[in-house]
Amino acid sequence: MGVDAVDLVLRKYDGRPHRRVTGRLLGEDEFGTWIGTPRGTLVRYSYGLRRMSWTSSDSVRLIPRDAWWMAMFSAEPSRSEIYCDVITPARRTRPAEFTVVDLDLDVIRMRAGGRVVIDDEDEFAAHTVRFGYPAEVVAAATGAVTELHAALTGGAEPFAGRYREWLARATGPAHRWPRLR
Repeated sequence: MGVDAVDLVLRKYDGRPHRRVTGRLLGEDEFGTWIGTPRGTLVRYSYGLRRMSWTSSDSVRLIPRDAWWMAMFSAEPSRSEIYCDVITPARRTRPAEFTVVDLDLDVIRMRAGGRVVIDDEDEFAAHTVRFGYPAEVVAAATGAVTELHAALTGGAEPFAGRYREWLARATGPAHRWPRLR
C-alpha cells in the first residue's frame, strides 16, 4: 500500500467484517478526513455471494471527527449523489486505516430530483434486537439520521457543494488506480 493509500474497514456491531475499501488520502479540513475512491476502486465484501466489486463512478468519502456517520459523494453515472452510512464514530486503528461499525441505516440523496431517502430501517430494527444495540447507540444512530436528513435537504455544508472540490482532487490522473480486471 502506497504512502497515500488508506483502508476504510467497516464491521458489524458483533465485530464481524462487513466491507473494506482502499482509497487515497486526499487531506483534511474542518469537516474531517477526505478519501478519494476513483472509478475502478476495489471494494471487498465479507458477506453474500459477491466477495468483491469495483466502483463504477468516481467518489470521495468523508470521515468526520466524532460523528455517527460518514459520507460518500459520487460523480455520474452513480444514481446517488450522496450516500451516508450511519456508523459509530470512526477510529484510526492504524496510521493508514480507519475502522467503523456500520449500524445499517443509510441516508441517500438521489441525483435525479435531489430526493432524500432513509434506507435499511428494517435492518436496523432487526439488528437492534439481534445484536442488542444499547439505548445510547440507538439514540445516536437515529439522531444521526435526523441530522443527515436535515443537512441533505437543507443545503448545509459539506453537502451543499464543498465536496465538489474534493471530488475534483480525487478524480485527477494522479489519483487513478490501475484496473485489476
